[in-house]
This record gives sequence, C-alpha cells and structure tokens, in this order.
Amino acid sequence: MASHQGKVAFITGANRGIGFETAKKLGELGITVVLGVRSVSKSQIALESLIAQGIKADIVHYDADDQATNDEVFNYLNNQYGKLDILVNNAGILLEGIMGKNTSSSISQETLNHTFNTNLFAVISLTQKLLPLIKKSDAGRIVNLSSILGSLTLHSMENSPIDPAKAFAYNASKTALNAYTIHLASELKGSGIKVNSAHPGWVKTALGGTNAPMEIEDSYKTSVRLATLPNDGPTGGFFHEGDTLPW
Repeated sequence: MASHQGKVAFITGANRGIGFETAKKLGELGITVVLGVRSVSKSQIALESLIAQGIKADIVHYDADDQATNDEVFNYLNNQYGKLDILVNNAGILLEGIMGKNTSSSISQETLNHTFNTNLFAVISLTQKLLPLIKKSDAGRIVNLSSILGSLTLHSMENSPIDPAKAFAYNASKTALNAYTIHLASELKGSGIKVNSAHPGWVKTALGGTNAPMEIEDSYKTSVRLATLPNDGPTGGFFHEGDTLPW
C-alpha cells in the first residue's frame, strides 16, 4: 500500500455522519485530517474522539452558508500546512423528502436557492479558494459528494430504479455538481490533480433517514477510495465504491 504519511486532508461537514467516518478512515491511513465544521465548540467531541484513536486531527470553522469562512479555511491550512493534498466536499443538505410526491411544478424558489447554494455554489467557491494549495500537492485529490439521484440517465430510463425519488432541488443540485466535476477535471487534466464525484450509498444519516440500507460505519468507502487514488487512477468520473455510475 502506498504511504500517505505527510498528506493533509480537509473534509467539510466532518463532525458527524459520512464526513466523520471519512475523516477517521483517512486518519487511520496516516493522513492528517482537518475537520471543517459549522460550530467548533460543538464539534470538540468529534475531534477528541479522533485524537484518542491516535489520529492526527485538527478543526477549523467552515459554514457553506457563509463564504467568508472560505478565507478562514484557506488561511488556516496555508499557515499550518502550506498545502492541501485532499479536499472532500462532503457537506450537503436535503430540504425535501427523498421519497414521495414529485413537487417539481411547485417547489419554492427559497428551497431551490438554499439547496443549490449549499450543494453546488458553496462547493465551487471553496474549491476555487483552496485550489492554489491543492496545486502545491504532489498528488492532489478533490472528491465531490454527489448522489446516484443526480443521474439523469437513471432517472429517465424506463422502469428506473430511482424513479420514486424525485426530490427535484436536491437531485438537480447533484446533477449540476457532477457537471462541475467533469468540467474541473477537464481543466486540470495533466496537472496531477484528480477530481471525481462520489455516491456514498443510501446511508442512515440525518439526511438519508432511518430507512436507508447502509450503516454510517460503511459510508466512507467511496470517498476514501477517490481521495487516495494512485497516479494512474481515474479523473472526471462518477463512482460508487468500485463501480462507475452513469451521468
């Protein structure tokens, strides 16, 4: 297995759920993990849990609804580490029910704006801010937490397996995030930086709900795989664990 000693990862929304499990597994590989959290004081338990396990972990204030925190994150990472090897854009919101009535014709502008701001625009602005630090890495990796519900191919196919899940704002924000993955990967082609979208699975989180089949403890697999890709690994793709998903 390749050595990951000396690498630094920043994970947004890392105080719980998929983000926390991702941080823990990256930390177990010897990577220093920096948790991006909305409340530093309320996230101390998560940080202390990682440190108690022998993981090199740190914490910094990050709020997808406050672009000013992008500067806080950049300044902290730049001053403490001088580079960033891995960015996991994990933070996201779902303001609609995943299953149930299709409300595409009646969804509010407020729900659309808030969902796209967190799931897309905040990801873009943070990534742009941190890209100079990622370019200082020998093998930069950007992982965008998407969802299979962003797949237009699967939604539009006959007898679609995801047909009942028509949360339009959420789904469309993930479709747009996938477009960003494709475009950024194309721009950075040849730079050594790899950009990919990850579908972690339907996970028992505050967002996924209690009916989800995947336990939180197993939710890290796709993110960690894409965050630690070898030099000959893919870029500009959409994956769940080892499987390639259709756009």
